[in-house]
Amino acid sequence: MLGGSFWIAFFRNAISVVLMMSFFLMLDRPRFSMKTTLYSYLAFGILLISLYSFWYQSASASFIRFAPVSSLPVIGVFCSLMSREVLYVSLYKMALAFYLFSVCVFCSVDAARWWFGGNLWADIGMRIVCTSAVLWFTWNKFRRQFLNGIDFLIEEMDTFSALTLFVSVIHGAIIAYWPNLQGFSVFNMVRAFTILFLSGMLQYTILHLYIHLGREHLYRREKELLEINEKLLRRQMELVRESEQKVARIHHDVRHHTLLMKEYAKKGRLDSLMDYLDQYMEDIEQEKQEKICLNHAVSSILSAYAAKARNENIKVSLDVRIPEELPVRDIDWIAILANVFENAIHGCMKSGLTEQEISLKIALKRGKISICCRNSSGEVKFHNGRPVSASGGIGVSSILKTVCRYDGETDFSLNDGIFTARILLNLPEKMPA
Repeated sequence: MLGGSFWIAFFRNAISVVLMMSFFLMLDRPRFSMKTTLYSYLAFGILLISLYSFWYQSASASFIRFAPVSSLPVIGVFCSLMSREVLYVSLYKMALAFYLFSVCVFCSVDAARWWFGGNLWADIGMRIVCTSAVLWFTWNKFRRQFLNGIDFLIEEMDTFSALTLFVSVIHGAIIAYWPNLQGFSVFNMVRAFTILFLSGMLQYTILHLYIHLGREHLYRREKELLEINEKLLRRQMELVRESEQKVARIHHDVRHHTLLMKEYAKKGRLDSLMDYLDQYMEDIEQEKQEKICLNHAVSSILSAYAAKARNENIKVSLDVRIPEELPVRDIDWIAILANVFENAIHGCMKSGLTEQEISLKIALKRGKISICCRNSSGEVKFHNGRPVSASGGIGVSSILKTVCRYDGETDFSLNDGIFTARILLNLPEKMPA
């Protein structure tokens, strides 16, 4: 760390704080409005720069030893509180910011020592150049890629992996900033840049690994959803064929019905004719296709899977009370209801019970859709409150992903051989994209 007056230290600290906080903000989805966020960042940045500059002025030795490493938790806590991302994503972004801060510091300090004999203004100039380059690259090249993949990071990265990355960066920083090894030499330069290079490669690899895993799981969910949609279409085609057969049978029987009614009319047997007509109307009503609800998509999905369940001798009870128009995409209804019903059918078939039953209720109340499905079931394994498929299927993950689109909630439980799936959807004002 090169020396200088209070204002030189103030200027250096300002460059470092601007780099770390600006980098974090560029990759962040703030908790508050952008205006409030910018004012908060500005106030905190000025306060932090002033405190660190006074620290340098009053105790430069301890500042040189501990200031770089201490900036990570101080700025990290503030930025995490201002962000609406989960904690481990904020830790990851803070690790990236600290890594870039370390690279800029070492590049500027060692360049000033190597080429300019430790000139203060050369150090400051190099910091401005490095910081400008990093922020320009982040805004124009890296920001869009990161924000497009941040949902994959949230879905794939967990606290343990984020802490592992965070600890590795801290470990590298401790070695790189080790006070006894900060003397200017070729060995120290190679050591510091080797550590920083390895830390950077680790972060870059982890970033692309999780984005790749997230995309792979997304493709798997889309593939499963297409397969479910294909099954639904096939089942609907079967229902259409059954309806056509019924219509053909009715057309075939109409001639016989007409001849019999003419015979009753000719012989004046009006009572027998009326009894026959009543019986005929009763048969027609029994064969009328069940209309489950006003919503066409929901009615079609439930009709197809209810018929499939009844073919497996499973008793089905449906209570659906929703209007015709709802701001829920048809593909999302398929992802939720088809997976719920499919899992319920499999649960009943694997239960081994003589009497198997599926009960499904859907209701709309105060801008929320509640879905509750109960079915006979055998043993079910749970992980983090979610049922785990023995065959490795991702039906539950498809449900969870779709529910997240509507800021909804899910709950799964198994009690006395009855598996219960509860789903709550918050209806948006506009159709989700």
